[in-house]
Amino acid sequence: MRIYTLGFLLCFSSWARAQDRLQISIRQADSLFLQNNLLVLAEKYQIDIAKSIEIQDKLWNNPTLTAEISAYNPSRGFFDVGGKGQKAFSIQQMLTRAGKRNKQVALDIESTRKSEFQFYDLIRTLKFELRETFFESYFLSQTITLYDNQIATLNTTVAAFEKEYNRKNISLKEVVRLKALLFQLTNDRADIQFELQENQRGLKTLLSTELPIRPIVDSTDIERYILKDLNLATLKDKALQSRSDLKVVQSSTKQAELNYTLQKALAIPNIQIGATYDQASNYQNNYVGISASMDLPFFNRNQGNIRAAKSNISYFKTSENAKVNSVNNEVDAAFQKVKVAELAYQSVESHFTEQFQLLNKGIYDNFQKRNISLLEFIDFIETYNESIKELNRLKADRIKVYEELNYVVGEELFN
Repeated sequence: MRIYTLGFLLCFSSWARAQDRLQISIRQADSLFLQNNLLVLAEKYQIDIAKSIEIQDKLWNNPTLTAEISAYNPSRGFFDVGGKGQKAFSIQQMLTRAGKRNKQVALDIESTRKSEFQFYDLIRTLKFELRETFFESYFLSQTITLYDNQIATLNTTVAAFEKEYNRKNISLKEVVRLKALLFQLTNDRADIQFELQENQRGLKTLLSTELPIRPIVDSTDIERYILKDLNLATLKDKALQSRSDLKVVQSSTKQAELNYTLQKALAIPNIQIGATYDQASNYQNNYVGISASMDLPFFNRNQGNIRAAKSNISYFKTSENAKVNSVNNEVDAAFQKVKVAELAYQSVESHFTEQFQLLNKGIYDNFQKRNISLLEFIDFIETYNESIKELNRLKADRIKVYEELNYVVGEELFN
């Protein structure tokens, strides 16, 4: 029974530790982001608001009912509304002309499309931030692991050298220099840990969780980042078709054109038609009449709004042309970055890390056996740590520029 209880407690403690952090792959992170990110969820309401305005403007104007009764008749008293009294009723309905209602609805529909493009652009931007931070955190964790191993091994070496110093076999200078190296490694690790904690804050915010996040990356996650047959001209065409922020600007131009059409229609006055029943106050009893009214467009023909709307079209068309130029330049720059990063990454020999790690293991043994000097040992450790740290940063930067290319093109190019 004790064995079963102990086994249960061990399993439970392992499970509890697993719940203290979130271990996820990049695809799981993408999925959690779409489900949980509060900014994305909030932006959805903007689409709902735009659709609600669209529904509202499709509705017809309500008719207006007016009732009038006799409040006081000197010969018959208060509220004389009987068969020989007085009461009157009228009903009126506004009829819009020049297709104002349909033009307003068309403008609302385009406004809804713009809200949708803004929603997609928010996802595009935040997903780029998520992936950049995710992979950077993974490679920073790899560097932290390197420092942990180095510090643990160096602690053992320092302890051994202190024993030798106590036996008067080595000088204090060597022990102090090793401790200084250990102190330097500890400080370097703390700096990387600070950077990793900032990334943790960003990841937890993007995924709307309070659990620490441990990125899980396998070889397929890294190997999928390759240009294949993509060329600059194709990427620019894709960007002009897919970029949601460009579509936002194009939608603004379309809205300006629709608003210009609407403002010209607003210059044409609407017609108010109605019917009236009057029991006793007209030229004959039980009078029934119909009415029609409209504004006379002598002074206000909506000239200012029409002029402003026309200028707005020119403004947004110019902005659209500027955005197209910016998109092309962004794609060009991102494409060149990918080529530079890939060339730097490929220049590192595939067995570089393995060879360095083997040499690192041997360097400690040789140092303890006094086959190499203290200066050679320290120089190697510093060179080794800096090289591995920079290699991990190169790997993170390589994925970042590929994701930047995804971002500026507006498509998932590397699946």
